[in-house]
Amino acid sequence: MKTLKNLVGIGIVLFVFYSFTTFIQEEWIVPEKYINMKNPTNPSEDLDIGKSLYSKHCKSCHGKEGYGDGPKADEQEGDLGDFSSEEFQTQTDGAIFYKSTFGRDDMPEYTKKMPDDEDRWLIVNYMRTLAE
Repeated sequence: MKTLKNLVGIGIVLFVFYSFTTFIQEEWIVPEKYINMKNPTNPSEDLDIGKSLYSKHCKSCHGKEGYGDGPKADEQEGDLGDFSSEEFQTQTDGAIFYKSTFGRDDMPEYTKKMPDDEDRWLIVNYMRTLAE
């Protein structure tokens, strides 16, 4: 009986620790270098290219309108974000570029699939058009 109590106690401690670490990992830390990074592209140019790249690389998870409701969204863990939301849109272009480039958890890294930084910046520009 004592062993069972110990196992239950250990299980509870592990559950609390897991819940706590999951909560901590929810915040996506963006290095200051990227937060302050300036977008080198003109946001009013090449939006069709940005939209095309978004459709090819992002739409399957994030959805056509950026609501996080794409056909593959249910296969992903965690919040896919809502690109139309004020919370998303208040991020700097550099922060969005960083997240889109390096990914985390289910969000893949795109430095190999899209090695040209300009392509990822064009997607950032297109994502800005998804604001409500």
